[in-house]
Amino acid sequence: MKIRKPWMIKLIGLLGAVVIRLWLSTLRIRYRPQGPNFDPNQPNFAGRFIYIFWHENILLPCYLFARRDIKVLISEHADGEMIAQVCHHVGFGTIRGSTTRKSLTALRNMLRASRRNHIAVIPDGPRGPRRRVEKGVIYLASKTGLPIVAVGIGYENPRRLGTWDRFALPRLDSKARIITLDPIHIPADLDKEGLEEYRQIVQNELDKACAIAEKRAN
Repeated sequence: MKIRKPWMIKLIGLLGAVVIRLWLSTLRIRYRPQGPNFDPNQPNFAGRFIYIFWHENILLPCYLFARRDIKVLISEHADGEMIAQVCHHVGFGTIRGSTTRKSLTALRNMLRASRRNHIAVIPDGPRGPRRRVEKGVIYLASKTGLPIVAVGIGYENPRRLGTWDRFALPRLDSKARIITLDPIHIPADLDKEGLEEYRQIVQNELDKACAIAEKRAN
């Protein structure tokens, strides 16, 4: 059943944020950067970045890294408002739209936000294909000049939903691991071939980060 009443969506968003905090507080979480430390909560953290992680792993970033100066791009898909409400209540700033080049409003908003904020993008959302980086995030990085940080997340034997992304539900009191590699710098004004070349580079780096995180969690 689709939920469309605004008050109900807001209530579910609030309750979802509370559940995420309580549930994920039981996890044994370790962040292990394989290069610079990109934890935005560390003291005197400098620079601005585009953080990317798979749709199936959105719970852990919501719990650990929610800050108003990290703007999360949330799809305008029918379920996006509920996700936006959860992100708002855990502490993220949100931008509605898509990273496709046709979504000019979202791109303008992200370009504006990138002058003072980090940007978080789910590169395979909102409907997949699962674990495939789309060119939109490459275009965004090319236009903003912000480096991309691939965030690999792994859980110890998580439950999986039967959704397109096989959404991960970490078990209570289980291990969770976060891996980041070196930042990926995208040149400005890429043509079509350049966008695909760097899309594949980013794809490989996010796949690698996730493989390391999943191996260390199990």
